[in-house]
Amino acid sequence: MSPRNRIQVIHGVNLDQLGRRDPEHYGTLTFDELEYAIEGFATELDLQVTFFQTNHEGALVEHLHQLEGIADAIVINPGAWTHYAWAIRDALELTGLPAVEVHLSDVDAREDFRKVSVIRDICVATVKGLGPDGYREALSRCKTILEDAS
Repeated sequence: MSPRNRIQVIHGVNLDQLGRRDPEHYGTLTFDELEYAIEGFATELDLQVTFFQTNHEGALVEHLHQLEGIADAIVINPGAWTHYAWAIRDALELTGLPAVEVHLSDVDAREDFRKVSVIRDICVATVKGLGPDGYREALSRCKTILEDAS
């Protein structure tokens, strides 16, 4: 049996603008630097990662629809869609894959609207406020979940 170690890392709206966004909440890391760091975390954990980013909600929904057979788990930061995108929630649930919600900032310590997550209850874990290291934690949780399911 082949190892279950394929993680799809999904970045939602505006995350491609890291490095330009408010450094108090998001740090100074660029999007490319973040993906490079995630790749390093995955290598340390013996996980294979692929990335997807879009600023178009429908494109993210369509991408989730196509994950069957190509991913074993999902790490997802939907960006602002976290707070209201029910179509993304439904598509994420439809994958049937374990998913970890991750946010660079501590969304629960920010504006009231950011405390709402429409995906939290269908995710196996939420990691927030750890900056780029939150992705290491999210990948680690995916690895544990996949090992426990084997």
